[in-house]
This record gives sequence, structure tokens and C-alpha cells, in this order.
Amino acid sequence: MSSTLSRRRLLGLAGGAALALTPLGCGGGDGASTFSQPKGEVPKQYAKRQRVVVWYPYTGVPADAFTRLVGRFNESQQDIYLEAQFQGTYDEVAQKLAAGLQARQIPDLCVFSEVTWHKFHLNDTLEPLTGYFDNGFSPAEYVDSLIAEGTVKNEVWWVPFGRSTPLFYYNRDMFAKAGLPDRGPKTWDELREWGPALQRVSVGGRAPKLHAYPQVDGDWMFQGAVWQWGGNYSKGMDVTIDAGGAVAAGEWQRRLIHVDKLAYMAKSPRVDFTNGLIATLQDSTGVLGALDKEAKFAYGAAFLPEQQAFGCPTGGGGLAVLAGPPKERKRAAFEFIRFAAKPENAAQWSIDTGYLPSTKAAQQTPQMLKLFTDRPGYKIAVDQLPKTQAQDPVRLLVPNANKSIYGGLQKIYADNQPAQQVFSSVAEELRKSAESVRDAVARHS
Repeated sequence: MSSTLSRRRLLGLAGGAALALTPLGCGGGDGASTFSQPKGEVPKQYAKRQRVVVWYPYTGVPADAFTRLVGRFNESQQDIYLEAQFQGTYDEVAQKLAAGLQARQIPDLCVFSEVTWHKFHLNDTLEPLTGYFDNGFSPAEYVDSLIAEGTVKNEVWWVPFGRSTPLFYYNRDMFAKAGLPDRGPKTWDELREWGPALQRVSVGGRAPKLHAYPQVDGDWMFQGAVWQWGGNYSKGMDVTIDAGGAVAAGEWQRRLIHVDKLAYMAKSPRVDFTNGLIATLQDSTGVLGALDKEAKFAYGAAFLPEQQAFGCPTGGGGLAVLAGPPKERKRAAFEFIRFAAKPENAAQWSIDTGYLPSTKAAQQTPQMLKLFTDRPGYKIAVDQLPKTQAQDPVRLLVPNANKSIYGGLQKIYADNQPAQQVFSSVAEELRKSAESVRDAVARHS
């Protein structure tokens, strides 16, 4: 198969408007003569081992945890040295990988988001993984719904690692002062009803706001709201964000900000929450570890509020092996996937970060069961997982769909533009972009 990467395909892989479809390499093939590794140094004590490179997007608490996990893997090995190279955000990892494919210099293993892995799968740059599993390590060890998201046509391409869902967090101290129950609201309308009571609470001489919406990347959180109001971003690849529940959810949030004056758009809602500027927060399970360190007050965690129905999307990351490297490096890279899925390792990664335990056995380890008792928020995240679902296809598969959606949300949050007007424009953008991948999606589905 052809391994020529055109500029058009590079733009598609990096998140541009078009995805060309000439394959970059044959899954399962041997790219030994075509792709080199990124530069790096192997410590002297590991000099005779097979070097493997993984690119990752983590910062802060997750970065420290990932570094420790990689270190434990290297200490457990005699034949493999894994070098972890930070490459920026999920999107930046994807952009740099696209550039690396053009330069024929790529890592062996990569941490992709739930969005970015699809771009590389549609361009045949990922290694099919089913044949690497064996009697000692099966895909069935992962949480069923999570491994299913990385499986296409019964072939595993992307395994869960650092997966998350949104949770609802609330300041228990503020709730107590306001005379509110120590729980999350059952519906978003109930939360709005609690607003006046919370506005009477004084924090540093000022009343806190009820809630804040993110300036960027809010499209993931808003996916849940769309379902809660009975809508969808899309039905299959057919865009529906400009109708029904999506518009209703957007209007509800617009009114909370601009009519009720109970919310606002923030650069970092999490920072404002930990600083006592807002009483409630919707954010990833992956911030649990950070909230434990940053919050100077007692906080609670709850399922997302409902409206017409419950709705909560899965998100976060996963590991995939690149198709281009030679077979021995791909086999070595898979050994880290195997290591990370061991119950004690998967559990420790979750404990350190707040990400969901991605394997069934990890949820039952003594350290995880203790954490569920000591820090109930972690148990809430696991309990909510069976009620979650994968995001609508248009956000996962259409280039720049996330940017189009959160760009629209910015107009609602900051500029008070009506949701129908905004989402009609967003839908037009999405429909045009969807055509660039519709045939590829059909072939890979």
C-alpha cells in the first residue's frame, strides 16, 4: 500500500478541514525501512534494550503519574526501554504526529483523545491490536463500553487509558451556609431554583455565582446537556445540532448567564471553583486528583443533573500503536499496554489522577476499594459509568467539529446570541466538513 503523505492529508490528520484517503501504511505491516523514531537518549543502564517511544499529552498531576507508571514499566523490564516524550495537548500531539508522518519520524505508541484517534484510524495509520492479545491478556479485561469505543469491525485499534466522564461538583460548605441539601441537584431546573439561596452566601465579602461555563472545549460538556434536553449533535453523520434539544439546552444556559445573572463564561471554571467564586462545577473525573489538592473546602461529587433525561458522554484518552514502525517495536510497544492494564497498575493510575479505572479487575483491587470508601467522589464516577455513552459521531469524526461547536457556545455565553441563530450557523459548518469524511467513515464502519 502507498505510504505517501500529501499536504492535504497532513492537514486532515492535524485537524484541518479535509481528510484525504490514500493509506499511509498497511496495518500489521513492517515499516522498518520507512519510519524512524524521534530523537532521544537511552540511559546507560538500559542501553542494550529495545527502545520504544510514546508521545503523551499530560501535565500536572497526570504527568507525574504517567512518568511514575513508565518508570515502573522500565524497572519491570529486561528487554524494553520506554521513553515518554511530552508533546503538548491532545490536539498538539495529533498535529505533531501528522508532521512526523510527513517527515517519516514517528513514535511507536501514542496517547490519543477520544476524538484524535479517529483521524488516524480513518487514514490507516494505526496498528490493529487484536492479534497482540493472548490467553493472558484479553480485550474482555477492559470495561466493556470503553473497549467498545476503540473497536471497529471487531478489530481493536485504541485501548482505554485515562478515560473520563464529566461529574457534577459542588462546594459543600457553601451549600450548608445556604441551607441546601448536601447533594447534587436532580435536574438543572432545581439547580437554578437554588441560585437565590447561594447568592445570599458571602465569600470574601461577595456573593458567589452559581456556575461557570468553559471558554474553550465546552463542547464535550455540552454534549451531555444536549442529550439531557432530548437532542443530539447528529444522528449518525446527519447533523441535528440546529434543532430540538440542542437549541433548548443552549437557550437554557444563555438565560442562566444573561437573564438570571447566575453564571458566566470563565477561562478556567475549575480555578474559579477552587477559589470560591462559583458554587458548582461540571468537569472531568480526571480533575478529582487536582481538586483534592487545590480545594480548601469540602466538596461533593454527584451524577450529572438530568432534565428530560440523563445524559453523560465518555471522553478522555487511550493508547494506540502506530502502523509504521517495524514489528519488533510494535510488539514492544504493546507490552506497555499490557503492563498498564494490570489491575494494580490500572488502579494506581486511577488513584493518582482521578481517571476512571479502565479494567474490570482494577475496580476490585484493595487500593481502589479503599479509595471508594475514603474519597466517595471516585466511587460516584465509577457508578455513573454504566449510564454514560459515546459521543455523537459528528463530534468524534468530523474535522474541527469541536472547534465549531465551542466557538458557537462562546457566542452564546459571551455575546448573548440566541441558540437557534448560533447553532444554525454551526450546523452549516458541520455539514460542509462532514462531507470530507463521509465516504471514509462509511468504509471503516
